[in-house]
This record gives sequence, structure tokens and C-alpha cells, in this order.
Amino acid sequence: MAETLVTLEHIEKKFMKNGASEQVLRDINLSIEKGETVSILGKSGCGKSTLLNIIGGFYEPSSGDLRFEGEQVTRPSRRAIMLFQHYALLPWRSVLKNVELGLEPEGLSAEEQRERAVRYLKLVGLNDSLHQFPSQLSGGMQQRVAIARALAIRPEMVLMDEPFAALDTFTRYYLQDELLKIQEQEKTNIILVTHDIDEAVYLSDRVFIMDANPGRIRRTIPIELPQPRDRSHSDFQHYRKMILDEFDLSRQEESLEYNI
Repeated sequence: MAETLVTLEHIEKKFMKNGASEQVLRDINLSIEKGETVSILGKSGCGKSTLLNIIGGFYEPSSGDLRFEGEQVTRPSRRAIMLFQHYALLPWRSVLKNVELGLEPEGLSAEEQRERAVRYLKLVGLNDSLHQFPSQLSGGMQQRVAIARALAIRPEMVLMDEPFAALDTFTRYYLQDELLKIQEQEKTNIILVTHDIDEAVYLSDRVFIMDANPGRIRRTIPIELPQPRDRSHSDFQHYRKMILDEFDLSRQEESLEYNI
């Protein structure tokens, strides 16, 4: 039986806007099992990123209960690392030094820092780029540095907020495959916020679909497909259509194809 890593019960979030309280999330209830990759999918403004920040301890919920392995989450910790689409690399530090930066609070010796940083850069295929600077790297390579930096901390969970949105299609597909290999090897939980339905189906064990105004979980869809997944297979398209139907997009897509 799978062990539960994260539980959210009746989570609500309100922000003050122009002197008035605005509810962003309402009655969020979900759990995430150890070893899972899950996606939070929804239209812009539905509160996906807010929910991700609450899970990571960066935002405090207005009400409700959030627990990480049974312990209440009250602040960020190195057990859950956030990875953004903007790579946040320091331009004056080399690839190796950018990864080592995340290890400085670990209390490791300089040699131990280097060994661990090199290990994770090898894992993401950047062993030949250790001494290059971010400006010398493509966007996909910079995101791999950011992934290596996050994984080198050895978190139990990586939170990803649209990590591949700024990349071209082929680079995005490549990094999605790399992410699956890394997840299989490291057994790190991944929570992914995305607008991309194909990405959610391709990567996830489960997809949480959100509604907006205020944000809430409309439906949870288990993706019962073996890895690696074939985007062209009818089973993949079945899940894709299921999600499109949730957003009433199937007819729109058919109409666009017909007009073309």
C-alpha cells in the first residue's frame, strides 16, 4: 500500500485586494502518495501557482490543514524545492558553481559539494559543461542546470511551476523524457503546475483539474498508462480528450481543424 506524503484538507486562501478580501482557493482536499508525479492543470487565474506555493510552505493558507508526512507545514523547507520556468541562475557563476550554491547550507566540505554537484550535472547530461556560464547555454541547458541544482539538495519533493513553458516543442519533449528518467532513478515526488494537457498526460500518475473563481479541484483523473508513453497512441488520446471535455474544448478543437 502506498504511503501518503502530502495531505491537504479544506485548504482555503484569501488575499486582500484594493481593501477587500478576495478568495483565491476554496475547500481544496487532496493527497499525494510517495513516488507520485502529479499535475495541477487549469486555466490562467484558477489558483494553480497559489496552491503550489501553499504546498511548498511559501504561502500560509487562510484556513485548513496541510501536512507533510503527518507534520503540519508552517514554512518552506529544503524537503520541498521550487523550480520555476525562469531558471534563476547567477550569470557570474559557472554551471558547477550554480549547483554548488544550493549546497552551501548543507554543511558539506568543498570536496563533498563538488562531488555531489558533479553527480547531478552528470544525471542531467551536462558533464561537459561544468565550467561554462549561463549565457553560453541554451534555454534547455539552463533549465537542466536548474533541475540539477534542485535535485542536488536531495529533496523529497520538487515543485515545478510551468518549468518548460518558455522552451520550444522539441526541447520541451526532450526535457520531459529526461525528467521521467530522473524521477525513476531518484524516486523524488514531483508536483507540476501546467497549462499543457499533453504534458500533464505524458508525465503524470494523476491530474488534478482546477476550476476558477475561486480555485477548487473539479476532478482528479488517474492516468493509467505504462511508461514510456506514446503521444500518438489511442489510449493517450483518450485521456487527452477526457481532459479537453472537462474544459469544453473538444468541440472548439474540432471546429479549428475543420476550418483549417
